[in-house]
Amino acid sequence: MYRKHFAAALGIVLIFVMHALSQSDAGKIPPEWQTTAEKTDYQKTSRYDEAIAYAKKLDVASPLIQYRSIGKSNEGRDIPLLIAASGLAFTPELARRQGKAIVFIQAGIHAGEIDGKDAGYALLRDIAITKTRLDLLKNVVILFVPIYNVDGHENFNAFMRINQNGPEEMGFRANSNNLNLNRDYMKADAPETRAWLKLWNEWKPDLFIDCHVTDGADFQYNVTYEYAHFQEVSPAIKSWMDEHFDGHVVPQVEKEGNLLTHYVEFAGREVTGGIATFIATPKYATGYTPLRNRAGLLIETHVFKPYKSRVRGTYDVLRYTIEEVGNSKSSLFVANVTADTQTVETGKTYDPKRQFPLALSTTTKSTPLAFKGVEYKMEDSTISGSKRIVYGTTPHEYTIPKFDEGKIDKAVAPPLYYIVPPQYKDVIDVLKFHGIKFDTLKKTMEIEVESYQLSEPKWATNSFENRITMSCKPVPTKEKRTYAAGSVLVPMAQEAAAVAIHLLEPASPDSFVYWGFFNSVFEQKEGGEGYIVENLAREMLTKDPKLEEEFNRRLLDPAFARNPRARLNFFYERSPYFLNQKVGVYPVGRITKKFEQ
Repeated sequence: MYRKHFAAALGIVLIFVMHALSQSDAGKIPPEWQTTAEKTDYQKTSRYDEAIAYAKKLDVASPLIQYRSIGKSNEGRDIPLLIAASGLAFTPELARRQGKAIVFIQAGIHAGEIDGKDAGYALLRDIAITKTRLDLLKNVVILFVPIYNVDGHENFNAFMRINQNGPEEMGFRANSNNLNLNRDYMKADAPETRAWLKLWNEWKPDLFIDCHVTDGADFQYNVTYEYAHFQEVSPAIKSWMDEHFDGHVVPQVEKEGNLLTHYVEFAGREVTGGIATFIATPKYATGYTPLRNRAGLLIETHVFKPYKSRVRGTYDVLRYTIEEVGNSKSSLFVANVTADTQTVETGKTYDPKRQFPLALSTTTKSTPLAFKGVEYKMEDSTISGSKRIVYGTTPHEYTIPKFDEGKIDKAVAPPLYYIVPPQYKDVIDVLKFHGIKFDTLKKTMEIEVESYQLSEPKWATNSFENRITMSCKPVPTKEKRTYAAGSVLVPMAQEAAAVAIHLLEPASPDSFVYWGFFNSVFEQKEGGEGYIVENLAREMLTKDPKLEEEFNRRLLDPAFARNPRARLNFFYERSPYFLNQKVGVYPVGRITKKFEQ
């Protein structure tokens, strides 16, 4: 089987993790408390019913654990939540009153990448049952979702992850609607996402951890990780993660026998092309949480390493991160409050020179990185007809460029408020899911707004996450518009302002416009018969010499000149009959002056 091939080929690079025994030795754990992974020497992982039974068993056995469901999947399964807390701090109010930091750990959003489930269960067991990690709860409340994608978890067999070295069987990447939940955080189409947002809004965690497994390349590291550290996140939060995670947690995890590096995404085809930092947009979990002014830590264990190495590596990262949060909770609270306060205060004034980043990329500036890879070669492939990479088994350190400087590609000066007409109920519902605060117009009002004419619309040729996404060119406009009673007024002086900006600014990579919530504004509903438009065109030319000049210039384009319909549309689209339909007019307004009803 292909996993045996991986184990043999990569065994030489696993020596450094063979003594990684910071997780409780399974031989010292009562048999009834061993996880399925531990009982099978990490050959298997539990099915959903087994996993829920284990969660409920922890609840019954210990006053430190409570089991809950945060919601239902489309197939009717409960999405499990385990809360680990001392002092009965099982509500956000009590946790805050006791001065505890709240750490939210999520596993199984991609249900084939299930390392976090088995690592998290072992950690909670070691806290509540064997008591070897009891001190972790001194200053921290843990929210643990062991299986987020519960339906995908039960789409279960040995052929879900072609690259992955164990367990023997696993779940599927997508949910039962074939949605990738790690692309759904903004549009919130899935019931799982809406349950997640409800949980987030209730608890407002201090730090978020998302557990995954890599795809792709081979290297020596058994754990990779990433967190937002460019202009998309508050400098206070970035600084905290740089000091406390990179500076304190990573060395402790490596002392346990793991080898860590930042998430590996090669900038070129070959290893020597270097690594470019992956910048998660808001549709990803760890791209979303920075918009909520919280650090989001991505754990990506290495797909080719044995399941035991990956689970134990995840366990060590979780353990030491929680420990660091507990030891440094005061500074984490300061960073989070600073980010929240700055967001609210900035939203109280309109500054046309402010640059809120919508889209980021890495620059061409690089620094040298000592990368712990394995030997490889490139050779011609008789299968694909192109080059293929062939990894060897010998560890090798390469000095390669690392591209880790961010630049803003698109930015906007946020208004004081956005205003959304009441007929866009699906848009307003999503704002509610995100916990975005808004007021409702009590009467119809004429309001001066900035907005956009959305030109050059282009729709994707294939579906993406059950939507036909689109791109366009937003051209700024300014006018008086009438907004009906029931329109919602979204102030930027709120903690969730960054989410609202990304949703409501058309140029954002995860905006409502991109996800197709406003497709109907591009649809022309009335037209003109050719013989009518002919007469209209002659009348328009008589009244407007500049229009005639523009028409003559267009006739220099042979394709335009040969197209009768295009020539007629030239005039119709410049007439009041077309302009009055407001095709491409973005209905959401930006209000830049203080507003009172």
